[in-house]
Amino acid sequence: MKFLFKWVLNGIIVTLMLAWYADVTYLTAFIAASLLTVVAFLIGDMVLLPSTNNAVATISDFLLAAVYLGVIRYFYGWNLSFGEIFIISALVAWAEWLYHRYILGQKLDVAG
Repeated sequence: MKFLFKWVLNGIIVTLMLAWYADVTYLTAFIAASLLTVVAFLIGDMVLLPSTNNAVATISDFLLAAVYLGVIRYFYGWNLSFGEIFIISALVAWAEWLYHRYILGQKLDVAG
């Protein structure tokens, strides 16, 4: 269930942003988002999060997303700028921070 939640969360962000910025099909963007989610789940949530904390796992998710997007940009010739990669990675990191809080069972304090 945790992976499914993460897959939907990251899938929505990365698929929509890649389709918009890189001008790729939704299917291609969805496949790229799915691969990123699998790698992030295995490395970030199964290895780093249990042995570190939310901040370390979130920063690693940001870096992983940025490197992953940079690599696929290079190999597939996608029209992604470094700023667009940064924006997508930052949104993924923000979503991951919320996701990690959910996984850790912590309540989010929202002012207002």
